Amino acid sequence: MEQQLPTFDSLMNPMLQALRELGGSGSIDEIYEKVVEITQLPEDIVSVLHDPEKSNDTEVGYRLAWTRTYLKKYGLLENSSRGVWSLSAAARDVDEVNPTEVVRSVRGTFQKGRKQREKTPERQAESDDAPDESTEELDSWREELHTILTQKLDPAAFERLVQRLLRESGFLHVEITGRTGDGGLDGKGIARIHGFMSFHVIFQCKRWKGSVGAGEI
Repeated sequence: MEQQLPTFDSLMNPMLQALRELGGSGSIDEIYEKVVEITQLPEDIVSVLHDPEKSNDTEVGYRLAWTRTYLKKYGLLENSSRGVWSLSAAARDVDEVNPTEVVRSVRGTFQKGRKQREKTPERQAESDDAPDESTEELDSWREELHTILTQKLDPAAFERLVQRLLRESGFLHVEITGRTGDGGLDGKGIARIHGFMSFHVIFQCKRWKGSVGAGEI
């Protein structure tokens, strides 16, 4: 039987699985490749273009964009300004979703919001001026962050944090290649420069109190 193009809602659970396998976050390209791998979509399906006259975007990629949108509105995904998508805190307790329920919930919320906007005129009540943080508050925040990173964060969470930071910095295909048991981790990825150049890099990340000596490196 010939395989058909997957619907956007049928890709919801593969997308959640892909993000879990990627460590909780990933770029659009990384998620795309992982979903294709999980669903084992054949080349003739993956190569179908959404609108050949306007772009080289694939139909699967187009539908995955809708999948991300619905899962985000459902509260299971988050995204940053750099195009990195991640599982939300609510997604940690969710193994699978009912796609029909997700679609019904999101569309119901959309319709409710549209009716409310029609009844209520828009108001602007936010000030353009943001309060400044005092030096004491900033120092306290840094100390708290340092404590969390060096003492409270478990190794798996530290790994996901490093992956996320590198992805937010423009790295692709970030992989953790091994743990040495010394409080750090090793990995590799592809660094992009201004969108025109890329090169393979390896990295070592230490979670260490004080300075890191040459022996530890």
